[in-house]
Amino acid sequence: MSTKNKEYTFEEALSRLEEIVKLLEAGEGTLESSISSFEEGIALVRYCTEALTGAEQKVKILLESGEEAPFASNETH
Repeated sequence: MSTKNKEYTFEEALSRLEEIVKLLEAGEGTLESSISSFEEGIALVRYCTEALTGAEQKVKILLESGEEAPFASNETH
């Protein structure tokens, strides 16, 4: 996913979205900058929604198949 030519992880996208919400709630900046931020926020919402939907589908498939997801262990052997 790319917004404004920047690649984001889900966590980065969510963090950026929170920043945008704070900026817009503060009501500072020009109309043009607010619209630009709003557009970026919409793109981030879409990206996060798609990422969550994909993760939900993967979990559902794993639960239905009875398989366990491989998780990295924090233990050292």
